[in-house]
Amino acid sequence: MAQQRVLPQSKETLLQSYNKRLKDDIKSVMDNFTELIKTAKIEDETQVSRATQGEQDHYEMHVRAANIVRAGESLMKLVSDLKQFLILNDFPSVNEAIDQHNQRLRALQDECDRKLVALRDEVSVDLYELEEEYYSSSSSLCEASDLPLCEAYWRWDLNENSAHGLAAPLLASPEPGAGPLPATAATHSHTGGPGPTEHA
Repeated sequence: MAQQRVLPQSKETLLQSYNKRLKDDIKSVMDNFTELIKTAKIEDETQVSRATQGEQDHYEMHVRAANIVRAGESLMKLVSDLKQFLILNDFPSVNEAIDQHNQRLRALQDECDRKLVALRDEVSVDLYELEEEYYSSSSSLCEASDLPLCEAYWRWDLNENSAHGLAAPLLASPEPGAGPLPATAATHSHTGGPGPTEHA
């Protein structure tokens, strides 16, 4: 390892037990495999009959194969324990992963802030242009008086109707206390026909 860290006593003991398990399991696999190879050899005649020797060798091969399987399963369990130990106790790696994740989130936050600022500037420019257009049109219609949009539109409509010779709508007087505006009756000409007769 590039950086040596002082581990607590419990962790050091746990790592030593992992190392012992690894050596014992590998030694068990090697020893049982060597004995299997020896058992496969054909030996000369001994005092034990060949059938009995065959049964004994068959039983021994089963036992040693089972020992090899057990040692392999123990090694797989050791790998799982080492992974769990690394995940739970490798704090520098965990902190580094957290720092990298935080950096990615900060970069994303900065990008969102830049986009929001650019959007704000664009909306501000558009809003300024709309206000300029609105107030310039309102000042031309209402003689630079700051009126609500509905009243400015009504006065513009009133001017248009008066210019075309149409009767203006009857509205209440804008000053409080004053009476309603008098209605003007339209005069009708009766040319070409008899007028109304008056009786004494």
